[in-house]
Order: sequence, then C-alpha cells, then structure tokens
Amino acid sequence: MKTYNSLEITLEKNVATVWMNRPSVHNAFNDIMIAEITEFFESVNNEPEISVVVLRGREKSFCAGVDLNWMRDVAKQSYEDNFCESKKLSKCFYAIYTCKKPTIAMVHGVALGGANGLLSACDMAYCEDSATFSLSEVKIGIVPACISPYVIKRVGEYGAKDLMLTGKRIKGKEAEQYRLVNKSFESTEKMEEQVNSVIELLRTSGPKAISHCKKLIYDVCNVLSFDESHDYTAKVIADIRASDEGQEGMAAFLEKRKPNWVS
Repeated sequence: MKTYNSLEITLEKNVATVWMNRPSVHNAFNDIMIAEITEFFESVNNEPEISVVVLRGREKSFCAGVDLNWMRDVAKQSYEDNFCESKKLSKCFYAIYTCKKPTIAMVHGVALGGANGLLSACDMAYCEDSATFSLSEVKIGIVPACISPYVIKRVGEYGAKDLMLTGKRIKGKEAEQYRLVNKSFESTEKMEEQVNSVIELLRTSGPKAISHCKKLIYDVCNVLSFDESHDYTAKVIADIRASDEGQEGMAAFLEKRKPNWVS
C-alpha cells in the first residue's frame, strides 16, 4: 500500500480506511491532499483485494474544508492557474463519486465547506450527533461551487438553497433530516456498529454486481434520458444474467447455498 503525505491508509479484511491526516488544521485539505485523495480513489478501482473504502478524519474532526491559507495563495495566482486548481478539486470529488468500490464516509467533529463535498460524493455517509456541518462559503464571500453537484444530489434543490445561502451550522440529527447523511448516531461506537453492519451486508453481494450496480445508477441518474433507459437497462440485466457471477448467484439461490464470493 502506497504511503501518502496527508493520508493514512489502513487495510483490514478487504476494507480500506482512508484517514485524512492533517489533524493540526482539523484535516483541512490543500493541493497535496486533493491530489492524494484523487490518486487513491482512482487507483483503488484496480485493487481486487479492496472491496470497500471508508473515508474518515484523524483526531478531532472529519475535515474543516479547504485550507484557507492555501486558498488565499491560489486566489493570488493568474486566472488560468486558479482555474486549474479548481479543476483538480472537482476531479477529486468526481473520483470519489465514480469509484467502483462502495464508499462510506464517517463524520465526527466538523465537516465544513468542501468537506461536505467529500462526504456527499460517497455512496453512504454517517455521523455522530455532535458533529457540526456548515456550507459556510458564503460567509467569506465565495460559493460552494465544486461540491454543489454532490450536495444537491443529496439534499435536493431547496435543501441546498437553505444550507448554501445561509451558511448556517447544523448538528448531526439535523444533517440526517436534510439527508446530507444517511443517519446520525449518539456516539462513535454506535456509528461504527452501523458501518460494520453495512460492510457485512456488502460482503454478501457479488463484487462485480456491486460495480455494475454503481455504474447503472450513475448512468440512469446522470447520462440517460428516461426513454433511453428502457433498452439500456434491458441490456444490462441480460448481460449480467449471462455472466459467471450472475450464473453462480442464481445457482446458489436455487440450490439453497451461499455463492462462492461469500466466505
């Protein structure tokens, strides 16, 4: 497993945990962390020993958003350089969103500004009740641009207006009500129990079926018109039924046994 400067990667039972590791600044991200998150999530697609990816923050917080010292320096650069850095940030969120492996964010402490893009780009997100969320960009005269496609997918247009225009701070249970996270828990232990139960469910699903399902959802939500989806989805299920994994899964069900991907 590659060593990174701002990330710590742990691997246990085919689950890779990506720890954002800049605790002195509450794991605020800069150009180095952005590049490293992008590289990891792109590379993990080709790692057969990794079946699930969990995104967390070391010590007191999940992530305090962008490192303002870095952002201030970027803002002083030419427009072309500024635009290039912004594209790298967009690429980071896209790498998480399009990862072929299931992705789970676990949030504690604070999730400010761009941190909400990180958690929103994950397939599932959980938090502690005490966690603090804010789309605070408007408070410093900017906008949550690169994270907006992912946050809006989670909370919808009017939820996004409420959170993005006011920049207000909310706690875990309110984040759950907005659907910014799937569920909020009273403690780290309860959150970890939930994530472990989700991982166990994922272990019983066909690995290739999970990747195909993620692509199916992506295409139906982002690429195809409703009319185009008819033939597309029919072709997908026909292809998967005929695949080795599909054949094994159906045979295992009919024979009342576990499929070969379940240990």
